[in-house]
Amino acid sequence: MSSEREGGRAPLRSLLFVPGNRTEWLAKARAAGADAAILDLEDAVPQPEKPTARQAVAKAVAEAHGPMRLLARVNSLEASAGWTGVDDLRAVARPGLYGIVLPKVRCADDVRLADRLLSWCEREQGLPEGHFALVPLLETARALREAYDIARAARRIAHLGALTAPGGDVERAVGYRWTPEGTETRELRARVLLDARAANRPYPATGLWADVADLTGLRHFAKQNRALGYEGMMVIHPSHVPVVNEVFAPSADELRRYEALVAAVSEAQARGAGAVLFEGRMVDEAMAATARHALARHRAAGRDQTAGAG
Repeated sequence: MSSEREGGRAPLRSLLFVPGNRTEWLAKARAAGADAAILDLEDAVPQPEKPTARQAVAKAVAEAHGPMRLLARVNSLEASAGWTGVDDLRAVARPGLYGIVLPKVRCADDVRLADRLLSWCEREQGLPEGHFALVPLLETARALREAYDIARAARRIAHLGALTAPGGDVERAVGYRWTPEGTETRELRARVLLDARAANRPYPATGLWADVADLTGLRHFAKQNRALGYEGMMVIHPSHVPVVNEVFAPSADELRRYEALVAAVSEAQARGAGAVLFEGRMVDEAMAATARHALARHRAAGRDQTAGAG
């Protein structure tokens, strides 16, 4: 998947979690059309299996091929966690890895530590500074409140967002009561999205939808997130990937409308007019610039198909 790149990063519609001790499932992620797979060394792997999983993930990174990007969710970098996360980083931060997903982030200092460690890994591997993306998971109330500072703590951050699945760390930290409609977390997701945009993080991503079988609910949740301004979602099952890809890709009708709007504004400008009536609404250069931006991203992504493209 060739992609437009901002700050060396790529737009990702779908980021599919794959257990680090089940790397053979990467084939299912590729078949589903996931833009990225997150090899999980944290919650998805029982403690006794973590060393073996780390080796398996390192091997998968070394053998990476094809357009799907690989990330790894490492264990916490806190000293209280026994430096397991540091060992994870040293093992998997190698050519073939797109980035690191950092769990249990509390504040900007956690990000700065990860950034320094990744810079060290890059030097050790002979990779350019900033090669690895960093995706901080905002799983504490403090982290959610300080999302702007966290987003600005390292230039390698591109996919920051709020994850609001039922149960788990975020629900426990905030105290909301999750519903499929998402009304209890909509403002939270919107505020973190604004923080990410204000910090100039180009491709904010959110999640998760935990009900594997409820694709209708997933579609509603994904559409809500796209309407807020997110550009992708983390997902937990291959069956979720086509739905999310479709929602976060412009449809053929949207692309045609963007092109027609740009043409209408250009024609008006050639006549010396600043605004023009288009489909019953007044549009001007600001709307044309937004349409050109959407078209440029789509074309640069190299997606020959729109809805459901993988």
